[in-house]
Amino acid sequence: MRWVLYIVLIVGLISAIVYGYQEHQEKNAILIQAENNYQRAFHDLTYRIDLLNDKISTVLAMNTPENLSPELTEIWKISSEAQADVGQLPLTLMPFNKTEEFLSNIGEFSYRVAIRGLDEEPLTEEEMDLLSQLHESSNNIRKELRTVQHEVLDKGLRWMDVEVALATNEPGDNTIIDGLKTIEDNSEEFNSTDNEGVFTLNSESKSEEIKFEGKTYNEEEVQEFITEQFELDGNVDMNITGTGDGADIPMYNVSFDTGDLHGYAELSQQGANMISYMLTREVGEAQISLNEAMIQAEELLNGLGYDNIEMVESSQYEKVGVFRFVRVEDDVYYYPDSLQVKVALDNGDIMGLTARDYIVNTTTRGEVDFSENITDEEARDLVNPNIEIMESRKAVIENDLGENVLCYELVGVLNDQTYRVYINADDGFEEKVEKLKQSEQLYGIN
Repeated sequence: MRWVLYIVLIVGLISAIVYGYQEHQEKNAILIQAENNYQRAFHDLTYRIDLLNDKISTVLAMNTPENLSPELTEIWKISSEAQADVGQLPLTLMPFNKTEEFLSNIGEFSYRVAIRGLDEEPLTEEEMDLLSQLHESSNNIRKELRTVQHEVLDKGLRWMDVEVALATNEPGDNTIIDGLKTIEDNSEEFNSTDNEGVFTLNSESKSEEIKFEGKTYNEEEVQEFITEQFELDGNVDMNITGTGDGADIPMYNVSFDTGDLHGYAELSQQGANMISYMLTREVGEAQISLNEAMIQAEELLNGLGYDNIEMVESSQYEKVGVFRFVRVEDDVYYYPDSLQVKVALDNGDIMGLTARDYIVNTTTRGEVDFSENITDEEARDLVNPNIEIMESRKAVIENDLGENVLCYELVGVLNDQTYRVYINADDGFEEKVEKLKQSEQLYGIN
């Protein structure tokens, strides 16, 4: 029996050693894989920043619009890839958002300029100055990355050690951390200059306060409005707060709780326009169809004064239906002027409304005279010939430059997939192509 016990103990000891060795090997394999991924992302980032700097330098030396657009598109692509590389580095414990913002700004600027048509709108002096600053800043970042890269390769530094150092604040060789902090400081210095207006679409109009018609409501009047709107008991407590200075829409934020129903709403202080609201309660099994719910949503919007609207999208999420409506005027669909309504499918209650886009755009747009130089038939001829056009209508959309443009909205089918193609009614430019969502297949159901 004693020998049997010895044998069992020896076998157990050997098994523990083998198990521990295997665990150690697996842990090392995971660490090596993570380190390899970090090293790859860092060296890719270094290469792309180097390439980005060269591309910007090339653009500065160019003078032909036909060559500028492809180069600017390439800059946009490289900056996006560089952002992805940054996201793969172990920097969750060290702020690196200014560098990501710098790369994002380069990508946004180059994309917007590349697609706008440089033959008619060449680079301005301000944009050329900005490109010079981008070149200088990217060159500083490139040099610092190259310095860090040299140290990493020369000293065999590991990114896993960086992650540990950031988490524990342990002293050691902080070459990588110090280098990245310098890069972040360079990026912050550029982002803090007077370039925000160039990067931001419609920056001036977005910051202006939006004026509405009607009187300015006080908190007591808002409470009465909410009580009537949601058919509440007059004794329900409400929490009403106003937005601070600088808001584009001075609003009241209202919340209430009846026990069975919790609500939150936003109203403009002037005119008491219902900008959005959300109601939360237990929703039962669906008892009404999506079409019946759509009628309920339309009746709500009509009651709030939204008359010239049509539903353009509908979706069902288990026990609720979600509908998107847009303003229609003279048979033109204004997609920027949209409203979303959420309806409970157990009894048709309206559980949510978002009308901000509609209110802001219809209030601030003013009179617009859209040019229309091509016909419906000419627009159809500009669509991919493999798409079978099923229907068309006119629509106003917001393009990639943040501008409202009049288009022909052409719906067609290609390879059993449905697409919406928007052709600019002025110059025939293909502004956008959208693949319409299909009903998802349900798996695991016989």
